[in-house]
Amino acid sequence: MGNLYKKKILIDLDGVLNEYGKEPYDENFIPEIKPGAKEFIEKLSESAELYLFTSRNLMLSAKWLFDNKIDKYFKDISNTKLPSYLYIDDRCICFRGNFDQTLKEIQEFSAHWEQI
Repeated sequence: MGNLYKKKILIDLDGVLNEYGKEPYDENFIPEIKPGAKEFIEKLSESAELYLFTSRNLMLSAKWLFDNKIDKYFKDISNTKLPSYLYIDDRCICFRGNFDQTLKEIQEFSAHWEQI
């Protein structure tokens, strides 16, 4: 018998699932889906309950999920940080118990799409 309880995972939209950062930000346009994102979401949804996390307009985000045929993998969309097992985001630092190391990571931080 498989795992009856799926852990909740929040996944950020911009910079994680889409090609964010290649063009100037436009609040009315969400960039195209990142290569490999559909397969990633499909695989992850087998063992986790997925929620989209975004600061964008929720209706526009829902349309983007639908247009990219990945809406069925998401339980909901949120613009607030829901209690979750973990968060997947392009703008975060994982605190590992060392404040000095965390300060260093903050000072040296850049999102993956800023390094291109």
